[in-house]
Amino acid sequence: MTHVDLSGKVAVVTGSGRGLGLAYARSLATAGAAVVVNDVDAEAAAEAVRLITAEGGRAVAEVVPVGSTEAAEALVARAVDAYGRLDVMVTNAGVLRDRVLWKMTDEDFDTVVEVHLRGTFTCVRAAVERMRAQGEGGRIVVAGSPAGQRGNFGQTNYAAAKAGIAAMVRTWAMELAKAGITANAVVPVAATAMTKTIPVFAPHVEALEKDGVAFPDSLRKGEGFGTPEDVAGLVTFLASDASAGVTGQCVGIGGDKLSLWSHPQEVSVAYADGGWSAEAIAAAWPVTVGRTPETVGIPAPVL
Repeated sequence: MTHVDLSGKVAVVTGSGRGLGLAYARSLATAGAAVVVNDVDAEAAAEAVRLITAEGGRAVAEVVPVGSTEAAEALVARAVDAYGRLDVMVTNAGVLRDRVLWKMTDEDFDTVVEVHLRGTFTCVRAAVERMRAQGEGGRIVVAGSPAGQRGNFGQTNYAAAKAGIAAMVRTWAMELAKAGITANAVVPVAATAMTKTIPVFAPHVEALEKDGVAFPDSLRKGEGFGTPEDVAGLVTFLASDASAGVTGQCVGIGGDKLSLWSHPQEVSVAYADGGWSAEAIAAAWPVTVGRTPETVGIPAPVL
């Protein structure tokens, strides 16, 4: 089995005061990386640093809301000031403002896009500038979502941001290849503040948190749903030298399930000499490209 060793590496993990981000930061530190913990909650960030150092790891905190160029540059500067370099950028920070389209405000939309999409862009741009200057390659690991792959009811803003993140990863994989920097998206399914309120998951999450009852196979395998710690190993792998040949991918993980999401592609085509009129499309649609339409939305859990 390949040993994943991040000794000598330095990583920034945004939104790592709790939940998935904290699990990522702890896993990276356990593998030997020095970590910059980031959160908007100073107490959560400080507690995360305390926990990581108590476990024998190295960590410092940078309390800043992700989104702006200034915040991204502050995160990179914190890594360089504390540890002399930057090798890994993990963009995990996020917020939700769920509403159906006709009730979603400009503020709801802008807030989510600012943190998820713009925050990923600014943090990765700042990290890449440092990595290219170092000339030793690097690792970009960003947070995708099933909502960004398939859409999700009430999440226009979130699904759009996550779809944009997937597209950026595919673009960066090409742009950064010459510099030896890989870029990949993690598509996690785990019990977090964002998912544990889903009715079908809620009783299992409560049983885990209150009594330590492990999730059944129907969740861990059937739904690929687990804990934040179940996701962390993928982030550590993608941050390591073991993943040098992996880039431009959207990798799903949750519970006992590891998967690879496909890139969008044409699934059905038809041709007409001289091109297509509206009438010709109407006649051909049900018997050619429209015969088996693509589904939308995240399939409902079946337990």
